Amino acid sequence: MTPAEWKKRTDSPAARDYKARGLWAGLTTADKAQHCVQQFPQRTAVVDGAHRLSFAQVWAHARRVAAGLRDLGLQPGDVISFQLPNWWETAVINLAASLGGWAINPIVPIYRDAEVGAILADCRAKVVIVPDQFRSIDYLEMLGRLRAQLPELANLQVLTVRGEGAGTAKTFETLGRDSAPWQDPPRDADALKLVLYTSGTTGRPKGVLHSANTMLSELQAVVDFWRIGAQDVFLMPSPVTHITGYSYALEMMFHAGIKVVLMDRWDAHQAMDLIVQEQATMTVGATPFLAELTAAVESSGRSLGGFRLFASGGAPVPPDLVRRAAAAMPQCLVCRVYGSSESPTVTLGIDGPQDQEKGAVTDGKVWNNEVRIVDPVTGAPLPAGAQGEIVVRGPEVMLGYSREQDTRDAFNAEGYFLTGDLGTLSADGFITVTGRKKDLIIRGGENLSPKEIEDVLHAHPDVLEAAVVAMPHARLGETPCAYVVLRPDAAMDFAGMSAYLESRRLARQKFPEKLVLVDAMPKTASGKILKHVLRAQLLQAWAAEPVACGREVA
Repeated sequence: MTPAEWKKRTDSPAARDYKARGLWAGLTTADKAQHCVQQFPQRTAVVDGAHRLSFAQVWAHARRVAAGLRDLGLQPGDVISFQLPNWWETAVINLAASLGGWAINPIVPIYRDAEVGAILADCRAKVVIVPDQFRSIDYLEMLGRLRAQLPELANLQVLTVRGEGAGTAKTFETLGRDSAPWQDPPRDADALKLVLYTSGTTGRPKGVLHSANTMLSELQAVVDFWRIGAQDVFLMPSPVTHITGYSYALEMMFHAGIKVVLMDRWDAHQAMDLIVQEQATMTVGATPFLAELTAAVESSGRSLGGFRLFASGGAPVPPDLVRRAAAAMPQCLVCRVYGSSESPTVTLGIDGPQDQEKGAVTDGKVWNNEVRIVDPVTGAPLPAGAQGEIVVRGPEVMLGYSREQDTRDAFNAEGYFLTGDLGTLSADGFITVTGRKKDLIIRGGENLSPKEIEDVLHAHPDVLEAAVVAMPHARLGETPCAYVVLRPDAAMDFAGMSAYLESRRLARQKFPEKLVLVDAMPKTASGKILKHVLRAQLLQAWAAEPVACGREVA
């Protein structure tokens, strides 16, 4: 997005309205962090294994790092990328970026040359911060290859965290130690703050652009809806390189002045230990986190004390899982939420225990956003309860994508973001997501929602995961195919699946006409199933042998 396009969105009539109503508060993360340091400097801000840092310590580290980055030649508006796990250093780097007026670009740690090279080149990063090595990836070796292949990365400066810094001039640990003291420049809440790339489940990843105003509007909405106070503690296993982890770990600690407990490797039993030891009260995470924590609580019979909220989203959450989790953790409000990198929290779940069933069967109550359901083809608004495309407008919606054409394609004439998701909106403001526009199965002219079929399959006691996608059909054009991961020692065949769907009174035309049993689903780093990979497999099988797509188990 060019400066002119950015200015158009930060000084639009909608933007002026958000500022007038206080929905854009004109504050930055650095402003919020400074308030925390002034009010409660010794309060714990972040816990990462054996590392425990107070707000004053994070602030001091961030000022040191900001001074070192300044001395590397960074100018306001430059982009700093980091490809790090959930380590305390990410909170420092994010705050340092806010202090200096630099945009931050988190990159998923498991991404390799193709994704990392494309992201660094697209956002024109000046600095990238990585471990020397983490798990099986040698980041310095990868960046060396990329700089040799991509001329635009020739001047990219590389810093390391928790390593020797071999081949680099600086490490995070030494950066700024010999620099002159940091002097704060003016802070601009309208400036580019975050460049976060979509997972590319349906095509080329897009760079999502946020300002401090859009991000802090979302955080304030969360604080208000969930009544977050100083007594709350966030457990955060979601990667800080995704919108969930970034928002509720790196930003929420300063916005609400609360402790955040990081996990760089998910383990449900360790999560239970941390919840009890650190008195964690809430978390937000994808379906696997909720499923595995629920199973761990069920098998252990353990109480999680004051743990009061688990909001799950980012990937489909089966209603039966929410019900199971609520039964296993009766003191905890369990609900589905809906959002994206472009619009972080369109919904924020449910108001209280009285709505627990709504927390299972819907994706939550709209909050801090205007939502319409529109005809997926014409864009015309649809009445309450009708299924169509979900479009969103509000103070936390991104300002655009890194490419102007992507931005123009993403908004309608009234400024609503076109999510590409299908769903319904009830008269009392609850969204139920029914699928993706690109995932719709058009069987003989009838639109089928894969999610409806998946929800029924997920209720089967032997099914761990299910994904329903379109496969070619000679007469009907396309028809459903079910990919299923079974629980250990479980068995299922096509006849058994069909009998189960019949017992659940699912309409016959929605029955999958093929069952594919797999050991694992192809997924993004955030846990979303890559349905385009499954569809490609079916298209390849069809091309090789059209008659093979019948009623059998593969």
